[in-house]
Amino acid sequence: MSARRMSLSDQVRRAIDAAGATRYAIAKAAGVDHAVMSRFMAGKVGLSTKSLDALAAVLDLNVTARGPAKVLPAAKRGPKSKRKG
Repeated sequence: MSARRMSLSDQVRRAIDAAGATRYAIAKAAGVDHAVMSRFMAGKVGLSTKSLDALAAVLDLNVTARGPAKVLPAAKRGPKSKRKG
C-alpha cells in the first residue's frame, strides 16, 4: 500500500499549527489577512504565492525535493482548428 503524499497546502497548515504562536500572530507577521488565513486553515480557499512566500518566511519553511521530478508526458494534441475569418 503506497502512502499518499501530503499536499503543500496541508504541510503549510501543519507548520502553522505547530509554530507555537497564534494563527492571528502568524497572519499579522506575514501580512496575510486574518480572515483569509482562517478560511485557508479550514481548507476553504488557497493562498496566493505572495502569501505563501510571506508565511514561509515567518515560519522559516523551505521546499525540499525528496527525489527527482516526476515529468508527465506531453499531452497529445489533436489537429489544429482552422480559424474562420
